[in-house]
Amino acid sequence: RERYEEFLKKVTILSSMDDYERSQLADVLKSEEFKPGEYIIKEGDEGSVFFLLEKGRAYASKVFKADEPPKRVKEYQVGDYFGELALLKNQPRAASVLADTD
Repeated sequence: RERYEEFLKKVTILSSMDDYERSQLADVLKSEEFKPGEYIIKEGDEGSVFFLLEKGRAYASKVFKADEPPKRVKEYQVGDYFGELALLKNQPRAASVLADTD
């Protein structure tokens, strides 16, 4: 829990939380690891999880035209987050996010 509490202090979107709120959130966090090139989320899938990048890097890619490959649209680093829009708007994932490094 302490590891997560220290990490959560560095996440910008959570900066207004007090220590108690951060400890409550730390209690429910679950770590997942992904290999480079592995999908973390896929465009069009239902969104039921919000991600905080604890280590490594990731990137978002989006399909703009059905007959073209996806384009890289955003880079993520430690402390960044993604997946919140599908939760907030109750809509499918707007983009895919893939691990860039371990």
